[in-house]
Amino acid sequence: MSSVVRRTFKSTPERDASKTWTAIIDLLVQGKSNSARAELEAVGGVAASVIADQSPKDAAIITTCDGPRTRIYCLYDDNAIDGSDANEEALPFDPLKGDWRVSLPCNTDDLEWVQNALKQHSTRITARDLDAAVGKDENVASEKSQNLILDTEGFLGS
Repeated sequence: MSSVVRRTFKSTPERDASKTWTAIIDLLVQGKSNSARAELEAVGGVAASVIADQSPKDAAIITTCDGPRTRIYCLYDDNAIDGSDANEEALPFDPLKGDWRVSLPCNTDDLEWVQNALKQHSTRITARDLDAAVGKDENVASEKSQNLILDTEGFLGS
């Protein structure tokens, strides 16, 4: 079973929403200049809008891949200035390995336009209602993990 890693970025007013997205991209692409970077940069304006609305304050930006899941949150206001809860450290794995996806949390009122704007640039980067139950995050997992079937008899040694 895959694990989950959490990172928390300082956002406004420490850095504006666009610079926050750039910092998140840098974490995800790990210094590489590739098609994933180009795809993430292409949705920069839309992602910055989601960050500016403070959607990733309590609901994570979720990245799935052929490895661990990454949940990214943002700090705002005094918490961003203080920064003591931030963790922007590099990841010990490639968060965009294989069939990667990024799901942005979004306010209900903006969800339709955000989804449409993202579709113009990417099929891997999507938006979900930030009020959706945490269990709904499972729909961003790759199809490979969704097809996992547990053999309970074999597991329990029956």
